[in-house]
Amino acid sequence: MLLDNFERGTPVEFRNEIQTLSKIEHLNLVRFYGYIEHGEDRMILVEYVANGTLREHLDGKCGSGLETGERLDIMIDVAHAITYLHTYTDLPIIHRDIKSSNILITDKLRAKVADFGFARISVEDPGATHISTQVKGTAGYLDPKYLSTYQLTDRSDVYSFGVLLVEMVTGRLPIEINKAPNEKLTKKWALQRLKGGEVVLAMDPKLRRNPTALMVVENVLKLARQCLAPTRQLRPSMKRCVDILWRIRKDYHEYTEVMEAANHSVQVPPQMAARKNLIEFLRIEESTNQRFQST
Repeated sequence: MLLDNFERGTPVEFRNEIQTLSKIEHLNLVRFYGYIEHGEDRMILVEYVANGTLREHLDGKCGSGLETGERLDIMIDVAHAITYLHTYTDLPIIHRDIKSSNILITDKLRAKVADFGFARISVEDPGATHISTQVKGTAGYLDPKYLSTYQLTDRSDVYSFGVLLVEMVTGRLPIEINKAPNEKLTKKWALQRLKGGEVVLAMDPKLRRNPTALMVVENVLKLARQCLAPTRQLRPSMKRCVDILWRIRKDYHEYTEVMEAANHSVQVPPQMAARKNLIEFLRIEESTNQRFQST
C-alpha cells in the first residue's frame, strides 16, 4: 500500500509511525517491512525480535541476567540508534519515547529500538531551534523542559536516554511507587548515591560486585547526570554520549583483562603487592569500609 494512500480516519500515531519507519534503516532499529490497513483493522509489519524487551531482561522475565559488559553493549547500541535518527537521516527524527520497554533484545543480546508512534520529523528550516508540539511520551522519561514549554528538541531524547542509563545500572523502574519517598524517583535517588560516593548502593543487586563493575556504574551515572541536566544547553549530544560510552567500554575490557591476569598469574609475588598494583591501576582508593563481593 502506498504511504500517501491511507484510509480516511487513519489514526495520526499509526500514520506517523509508518511514515517514520519508511525513512530509516539501521542495525539498531527494527526493520520496517510494510503495513496492512483494512477498515478498522491496522497492522505494522516489522522485523521479529524474539528475545523480549530490555525491561523484561532487567526484571529477570527473559534471559539469565544481563552482566555489566552486556549492559554496556546495549547502551551503546541504543545510543547509536538515536544518534542515527538525530544526525544521519534526511531530516532529523526525534523519537520521543525512548524507554526500556521499547528496546528489543536479540538472541545475541544486542539492542534494537522500536515503536515510532510518537516520533517527530524535524522541520526543514535550518534556523529552527525546536518544534512546538503536543506533549507525547511516557511518565518518568519525559524531559521536564518539553513538558513545561511544549518545545521539543533532540535533547529531549537525550534526557530520556539519561533516565534509561540510570534504569540499566540500578535495575529499577524510573518511578518506584512502592519505595520510600526519597527513593520513588530512581534518577534522583541514584544521583544522590553518586554525589555521596555510595555508587555501590545504587547498583542493580543482580550485578556482580567488583572494582570494574563499580567503575562502569560510576561513569555511566556521571554521563546520566549530564543527560539529565535541567537545561538543554548543558546536555550532551547523542553522538557525544556514544563517544563517552565507547571509552567506558574500552576501559572496562582493559581493566577486566588486568584483573583476570592478576587472578590467574603463575608468578608468586606477595599477595598484597598484587592487590596494591591492581588498585593503583584502577585508580580506586582502598577503604576498610568498601568491599566487593561476587553475587
